[in-house]
Amino acid sequence: QVQLVESGGGLVQAGGSLRLSCVASGTLFSINSMAWYRQAPGKQRELVASITSGDRTNYADFVKGRFAISRDNAKNTAYLQMNSLKPEDTAVYYCHAIIVAAYEGSWWGQGTQVTVSS
Repeated sequence: QVQLVESGGGLVQAGGSLRLSCVASGTLFSINSMAWYRQAPGKQRELVASITSGDRTNYADFVKGRFAISRDNAKNTAYLQMNSLKPEDTAVYYCHAIIVAAYEGSWWGQGTQVTVSS
């Protein structure tokens, strides 16, 4: 059974920083793409950033220059470094991964709350 577990969320003042982590565990063969999404109250879930197995990254326009996604393949972990946080970044942040286990599938983490105060 594959699991994704996020950590690192919390409460921070505007202009501050947080680093989210997402660890994949279980019996898996490889992890293809990994990504971070977020969902604010009353809004749809949206892509924040993604990274391929070859470390190609993609960012939503609203985080370019402020957030950085990275991964450590040896640890089956993805990170999201969030700098210059704004109140509008407040949301539940979810990790997503395409993982080859018994089959190739899509997995989601349980989410971690990020709250940015003004």
